[in-house]
Amino acid sequence: MKNRDRPMNLAPASVTDYRALARRRLPRQLFDYIDGGSYAENTMRANVEDLQRVLLRQRILRNVSDIDLRAEVLGERLSLPVVLGPAGLAGMFARRGEVQAAKAAEREGVRFCESTVSICSIEEVKAATSAPFWFQLYVMRDRGYAEELIGRARDASCSVLVLTIDLAVVGARYRDARNGMTVPIRGSKKLVRAWDIVSHPRWVVDVALRGGPLTFGNLEAAVPDAGSPNDFKDWVDNQFDPTVTWDDLAWVRKHWPGKLLLKGILDGEDAKRAVEAGADGLVVSNHGGRQLDDVRSTASALPHIVDAVGDRMEVLVDGGIRSGLDVVKMLSLGARACLLGRAWTYAVAARGEEGVAHILRIIRQEMKVAMALTGNRELSELGAHALDR
Repeated sequence: MKNRDRPMNLAPASVTDYRALARRRLPRQLFDYIDGGSYAENTMRANVEDLQRVLLRQRILRNVSDIDLRAEVLGERLSLPVVLGPAGLAGMFARRGEVQAAKAAEREGVRFCESTVSICSIEEVKAATSAPFWFQLYVMRDRGYAEELIGRARDASCSVLVLTIDLAVVGARYRDARNGMTVPIRGSKKLVRAWDIVSHPRWVVDVALRGGPLTFGNLEAAVPDAGSPNDFKDWVDNQFDPTVTWDDLAWVRKHWPGKLLLKGILDGEDAKRAVEAGADGLVVSNHGGRQLDDVRSTASALPHIVDAVGDRMEVLVDGGIRSGLDVVKMLSLGARACLLGRAWTYAVAARGEEGVAHILRIIRQEMKVAMALTGNRELSELGAHALDR
C-alpha cells in the first residue's frame, strides 16, 4: 500500500506517515513551505538519498541488553542526541506550534530551538516550559534589534545561541514563489490561494481562528505588518546582511556570553575558521536544501568537517534525518548530535504536541534497535567501525 493511501484510522508509525498526514491537513502553500527546497531541489533529495546509501554494519552475539542513548551536547544532558532544530513559521502549521513542540521536547528530554522567525515569541515559549531551550539568530543589518533579540534570549535563560550563517541572501525557493509565499499573486491565482485555505476547514478553525495572533512574535516591533508574507519577505530582503564576515562574530560574542553554535557550515576551511572565531560548536547544514542547490549533502560533508576540526569543537548535523537509523548513521560519521527539521514540523502539523513527542519516541526505539543490531550499547561506542564501507 502506498503511503498516501494509508487509512487515516491507523496510527502513524514513521516520519513518512506524519508527512502524509501533514499534507492532508495543511493548505498547500504551507505544506510546500515545509516540504520544499531551492531551485530543482537536488540537494534536498541528496540529503535523504546519500544518508540512505550509508550502510550499517550488523554484528552478532554481543550483550546489548542495556542500551544507553543519553548524550551530553554543549554541556547539557539529553535523553537522546537530538535537538528540534529551528523552523520558521511553525505556529502556522499548528496552533501555537512552537509552544507545542517545545513542550514535547521537554517531555522527551531533548532541546527545542526557537527560530528568529517563529510565530510564538521567546517569552511565550519560556512561559510555557520549564526546561532551557535554544535560540536561533540571523545577523541583521539592524544590529540594535539583533542585540535586543540576544538580550531577550539571555533573559529567557536560553542556554545556546545558534547563529545561522548561510543566509546572506535567501535561496530561490520555487514552490514558495508559485504559491505566493514570497511574491505577490494576482488575478485568478488569488482565488486558487483562497480555495487552498478554505478547503482545509480544520486548519482554518484550529490555527487561523483559534491560534492567533499569527504574527512573528520575535519581530513584531521590527516588521510593520508581521502578518503579511509579502511585507515580511521585503523586510527579510532588506535585513539579512550580505556584508557579514568572520570579523562580525566578535560582535556576537560581545553580547552573548553563553554557548555559541554556528549553523550552516559545509566546508572544511570554514570549519577551521569557526574554531578560530571562538565558537563552541557548529552545525553541518545546507539549510535542508533550501539555500544553494547542487551542493554537498550533509552526510557526505560531515566526515570532512569532523576531520578538519578534530576534537577542538562539537560538531552537530542536520539535513535528511528521518529516522533513528539516520541518527545512528550520523553519529557513526562523527556527529555529536542531530538537529531535526522537517521530521518535527510534519509531526506538529499532523498531531501537535503529541505528534512531536511520538516522533521522538519512534526515533528513540529505532535507535535502540539499530544500536543493538550493530553491537553497540552506548553512543560513545559508535564510529566508523559501525558502518559497512
